[in-house]
Amino acid sequence: MHFLSLYAIGALVASVIASPAPVISHVVHEKRNELPYGWSRRSELDRRAVLPMRIALKQRNIDRGHEYLDEVSHPASAKYGQYWTAKEVAEMFASSDDTINAVKEWLTSAGIAGERIKLAKSLNWLQFDASVEEAESLLKTKYHVYDHAASSQPHVACNQYSLPKHIREHVDFITPTVHFDAKLKAREDTRLSKRRDNPGTGRGIGKPWDRGHGSYPKWGHWIDRNELINDLRNCSNQITPACLRALYQFPPGHSANPKNSYGIVEYTPQAYVPSDLDLFFANFSQKQVGDRPILDSIDGGVIQQVNMSFAYNGESDLDLEYAMTLVYPQKVTLYQVGDIVEGASFNNFLDAIDGTYCTYEGGDDPTQDGTYPDPKGGYQGPENCGGYTATKVISTSYSYNEADLTAFYEERQCSEYMKLGMMGVSVLYSSGDYGVAGNLGQCLDRAPNGTLVLNNGTGGYFNPSFPGSCPYITSVGATQVKSNTDITKALATGTQPEMACETIIYSGGGFSNVFPLPDYQASAVKGWFANYPPPYGSARFNNSQQTRGFPDISANGANYAIAIDGRWALVYGTPASSPTTGSILTLINEARLNAGKGSIGFINPVLYANPDVLNDITEGGNQGCGTPGFSAAPGWDPVTGLGTPNYPKMLKLFLSLP
Repeated sequence: MHFLSLYAIGALVASVIASPAPVISHVVHEKRNELPYGWSRRSELDRRAVLPMRIALKQRNIDRGHEYLDEVSHPASAKYGQYWTAKEVAEMFASSDDTINAVKEWLTSAGIAGERIKLAKSLNWLQFDASVEEAESLLKTKYHVYDHAASSQPHVACNQYSLPKHIREHVDFITPTVHFDAKLKAREDTRLSKRRDNPGTGRGIGKPWDRGHGSYPKWGHWIDRNELINDLRNCSNQITPACLRALYQFPPGHSANPKNSYGIVEYTPQAYVPSDLDLFFANFSQKQVGDRPILDSIDGGVIQQVNMSFAYNGESDLDLEYAMTLVYPQKVTLYQVGDIVEGASFNNFLDAIDGTYCTYEGGDDPTQDGTYPDPKGGYQGPENCGGYTATKVISTSYSYNEADLTAFYEERQCSEYMKLGMMGVSVLYSSGDYGVAGNLGQCLDRAPNGTLVLNNGTGGYFNPSFPGSCPYITSVGATQVKSNTDITKALATGTQPEMACETIIYSGGGFSNVFPLPDYQASAVKGWFANYPPPYGSARFNNSQQTRGFPDISANGANYAIAIDGRWALVYGTPASSPTTGSILTLINEARLNAGKGSIGFINPVLYANPDVLNDITEGGNQGCGTPGFSAAPGWDPVTGLGTPNYPKMLKLFLSLP
């Protein structure tokens, strides 16, 4: 992280010590009683070190955001498809003058001079630099440096912080404080060449880092070129583009409307290999040999070719090989986020496509997100703040555990996905690959004070993913073709050829511990609890029937044949399911745009109101945390959601909408 340099130069920076502030009654605003898995406290910070403080102000009208989104997304709404402009969204949710003035007055009364305080262009953030001594006095806290075992990466944080009672209502959260949404970069790995030849098998394959964006595809095994199938009778053993088209009954793309667009998000050092794309295209889409995605390089994002292994190339190769083939001739945009030195976070990506999400002058939270120019010698340009267009569909195959972050941080980010939906963007995230457990199979224990902390995964409380638990995105789970199933015969006879994925991975699913149950999903979730109650109670998961369930839908996530580092392999996971689903939505957008209509935008209200346009999955489960997990059932379930895409039915439905 960034605080190595800040800590090192802290002793050289002279800070102006604020005058004593009047006594004000403070209350705890955020608190973390246990450290996230892998982190340990190292030392106190030099009190003269300088911290870049960021205050996320309460956004005006944010409590009505779900209403605005529902107006343009629900099929029964008279305003369906009447999306907002970015300017209209920014103006609606800007913080009020009362909020801005109240927080500024508190800061100045505490000795932070007015000229040091900057307001973001979005009117939702305040930024100022403060010495550790000032910050600790202001927030009634103590800062320490923390290390992560997997990377020896430092991070600055505190256990809790407090605010004056009259200020709490104006503030979402402050950084740096209790948040650990820290990017973890790889240690020097001398085993890369060995891993390239034998990357491992099964779940928990070695990766460049083992926390944060955790939903990487899982390794199966190498296959020879002559083992690639061309027969739909073998799709239970190997998935190819032809298998997916047959399963979900969608045709090859045939046009490229200039208004249409599809974006895949990758985070450096993950990168595709150009020769792998050509190897894949030569076998499955010969017209595309030489085709490349449109590159949107965010914060120095590069297609690095230095580290070559499944761990570095598997995700990007998988996403682009299938997305580009399935929507051709429509071009695919690659959002490559972060330089090879600094890395990046979800917030860095959101900054780039929505300038109002940035802090002052394109800044961000340096304890959690990439800061540019890179203080460690990487990308030296300014951090991208706006300037990149959001594609009509955005698929991301990465995720955190919901427990990795604080509720304040997640709610703020979730609101940004809501705003994208208001502008007609479909945002997809993979639901995870460890069933009811979180990344790397970790589960949760409840501390005596009620706090949930990560454990080794052999038991405990179910561990939902984020952003999959955000009610404003579409969470995508994983299925597989049943063993020895000829999908052509199955579809011809009306037999369901798929079940929940139980090979190598288990479809992530469950219930949020943060987000309330959205209106569009309420009937489906309550119906599942009434008709197919699980054999667990509140000791295992949030069974209140008042919180968001996920996934929403699913797609095949097993036995994908990919070209990787010049060879062929089979891979598994919801990181395959999400870009496949995004490809189908992109084809539906193509048809709507060709008919003079708009994009489909946030699809959840339409699908939950019309579940018959999906193929219901009723077999399989998503074990984890020492349990069988949940079971697939008729209708929505927390394993495969509403089911898999049925393109003809979905197309007919969406074309019938205005």
